Amino acid sequence: MIKDLTVGKPERVLWKFSLPLLGSILFQQLYNIADSLVAGKFVGENALAAVGNSYEITLIFIAFAFGCNIGSSVVIAKLFGAKRWNDVKTAVNTTLIASAALCALLMLLGFLLCPALLRVINTPDEIFADSRLYLNIYIGGLIFLFLYNIATGIFSALGDSTTPFVFLAISSVSNIFVDILFVTAFHMGVAGVAWATFLCQAVSCVLAVAVVFRRLRQLPSERAPLFSGKLLGEITRIAIPSILQQSFISVGNILIQSIINGYGAPVIAGYAAAIKLNNMIITSFTALANGMSNFTAQNLGAKLPDRVREGFRGGAKMVYALAIPVAALYVLASEPLIRLFMTDASALALQTGVSFLRIVSPFYLVVNIKLIADGVLRGSGAMRHFMIGTFTDLILRVVLAFILSATPLGANGIWMSWPIGWSIATTVSLVFYKKGVWKRM
Repeated sequence: MIKDLTVGKPERVLWKFSLPLLGSILFQQLYNIADSLVAGKFVGENALAAVGNSYEITLIFIAFAFGCNIGSSVVIAKLFGAKRWNDVKTAVNTTLIASAALCALLMLLGFLLCPALLRVINTPDEIFADSRLYLNIYIGGLIFLFLYNIATGIFSALGDSTTPFVFLAISSVSNIFVDILFVTAFHMGVAGVAWATFLCQAVSCVLAVAVVFRRLRQLPSERAPLFSGKLLGEITRIAIPSILQQSFISVGNILIQSIINGYGAPVIAGYAAAIKLNNMIITSFTALANGMSNFTAQNLGAKLPDRVREGFRGGAKMVYALAIPVAALYVLASEPLIRLFMTDASALALQTGVSFLRIVSPFYLVVNIKLIADGVLRGSGAMRHFMIGTFTDLILRVVLAFILSATPLGANGIWMSWPIGWSIATTVSLVFYKKGVWKRM
């Protein structure tokens, strides 16, 4: 359903729009969590370590898909808010063509470079073969990841957050059962986990793209051009900083993973379990921030900046409603949550996962407000300020991980870099929001 976010009470509109986005991203995370759960439960600790180790590299590809999603979503939302229907259709076609070309290049590079990346991050020999196998299958399905992300960005720009939620709910639940089938009945090991994700994501992608074109036919417009270099430039201006943000986060995570890999497979497995739980909630916050970006873009396109301020307050309430109970859960129930990922968890693997959650999760109360402020900055096109806040967090986390891991704190020093980076970067993003740089874009 296409929805105009420029009418109605801002807080209510934002909540109604963002909650399906939250549901969608939670189901999206089920893909990765299901892979780790099935690998750890039905294959073994080394399989869990291999999937977790590969995950940090897959985030590089996800960064590009996410950047294309955000770039197209913000531009199309502004065009939609301004009622420029022909340009909306042209922007959609332009995004799909450019993203498919970019994806083909990334697939080629991925097949060529992933073995080298696995070596760079000091992947232990006992999990190298499974890590490489998982990545090769994942890269083979990259086109589905890309086009699905583009489709969800378009849905969001048009005010429709429900349709992608339905697709993902069905696909993610199916992925769990196909994971188990391939691993337990067909004895495919790590390959079964990867192929299950490949197949289920392909179904989601095809359905989502088909519905996008059906929705576009509902817009009142004349025959729209298939491609526009000007609109591609506007999309790229938003997409590149978002890609750089996510890519540098991924590179930072790979550098941190290289430190963790030096501690051996049990620590890798414990971290793999904990980081899945962490990423599930952080990605949920990010989904709500993306909703804030679409809300901001549509309302600025319609020249309604006061609605953006009200939306910011509503978004802050929304993320706190999620952050407080999850932080409490992760602190109080960290051990049973980590055990979900392993049948016979070694003491070191269990201790690693528990320590990570107890150190990092209380600071969800800090980072969530940064992400909402970033959503406003990105939705307005204030990309320079957005990037400053992002790189402040990333650089601090990577540098501190190297420094603190070399102290008697050991691996716990790595986990402490998250709260420090988040706290300082949140201050930076809030300063930019309060100064109103987003109003001048």
